[in-house]
Amino acid sequence: MMDVYFEGLKTYLQTVRRDLHKIPESGMQEYKTSAYLREKLEELGLCVEQWLETGLSVVFGERGETVAFRADMDGLPVTEPEKPYASCHSGMMHACGHDGHMAILLGFAKYLADHPAAYENRRILLIFQPAEEGPGGAKPMIEAGILRKYDVKKIIGCHIFPQVEQGKIACRKGGMMARNGEVTLRIYGKSAHGAQPQLGADAVLAAGAVITAIHTILSRNVSPLEGGVLTFGSIHGGEACNIIAKEVVLEGTMRAFSDAAYGRMEERVREAVEGVAAGYGCRGEAEFRHMYRVVWNDAGLTDALREVCGAAYEETEPYMLAEDFSLYQQEIPGLFFFLGAGNPEKGFVYPLHSAQFDFDEEILCKGVEVYAGLLKRFEEK
Repeated sequence: MMDVYFEGLKTYLQTVRRDLHKIPESGMQEYKTSAYLREKLEELGLCVEQWLETGLSVVFGERGETVAFRADMDGLPVTEPEKPYASCHSGMMHACGHDGHMAILLGFAKYLADHPAAYENRRILLIFQPAEEGPGGAKPMIEAGILRKYDVKKIIGCHIFPQVEQGKIACRKGGMMARNGEVTLRIYGKSAHGAQPQLGADAVLAAGAVITAIHTILSRNVSPLEGGVLTFGSIHGGEACNIIAKEVVLEGTMRAFSDAAYGRMEERVREAVEGVAAGYGCRGEAEFRHMYRVVWNDAGLTDALREVCGAAYEETEPYMLAEDFSLYQQEIPGLFFFLGAGNPEKGFVYPLHSAQFDFDEEILCKGVEVYAGLLKRFEEK
């Protein structure tokens, strides 16, 4: 049974979530979002600190170990269908639940403002972080010194997740979400008339061989117990149907649950594009953009979450999705969990990043309740 206090937060959480839902903004451009959050935090009598241009933080308590809680702020370039609280920013939508994450952290700020005894023996840092979807706001926040300034010892975050049943909290120790990166392959050939292929070097033919070779990497160079993903979703090349192509560009994503597997994939992709292209008289090169790391949950924090949630807790399978919360976990122990949002009876079944994505706002109370429960658990320890 949900505590009466958290039940009383429902209207507040729904209001701020819908307000935020109407003003989605791209990464590092969350100016209206940041102004709205500042206003709501200052209404609670809190001193707000700015990070980067749009990130914000507030601190509760003055002594003891610092525990941080983080919410992401940015939206996605998705066009939303009509509904009463639809986006007012054309072509942008909160299609990944970040409006809900911010609402939960605002609700938690309200809870802390109303319950000063909850942080008597420790300091609580709330982080509103820009640009999770890209280019990645966690790294510049860390580089700006937010963890160092407050000597943060552990960090907590959550993600609304439609593949977990509403009312459930899903998590797992160790690797829960993958390390990811983007890769661009360029194959340079030599153009010639399509009727005289012997005079050229066909970049299209070489690209086909490169794709075939690359798709053996996972089956032959990465342990089947580790797993990974290599997906090329874009290919462009050639000038006309009767001209031997002089250049082809392929773009893809690569993901893995271990740094070792990821590194091996990078090495073999580079070798494949260079070596296979050379076999066709072409030149190949690979460019990698390394993004987020493995979301790796601390064992002790995961146990604490299980104890707080009781029967609502379930162990999730690992997902090849990526999250820049992982970059905080490179610095300090962290816990990242899924807040269940799947509810077929109410039609909340659409995946993250879908234009149809939405959720029952009842889950926002659950998020605040879990944060408060974790804080109480830390106090007991």
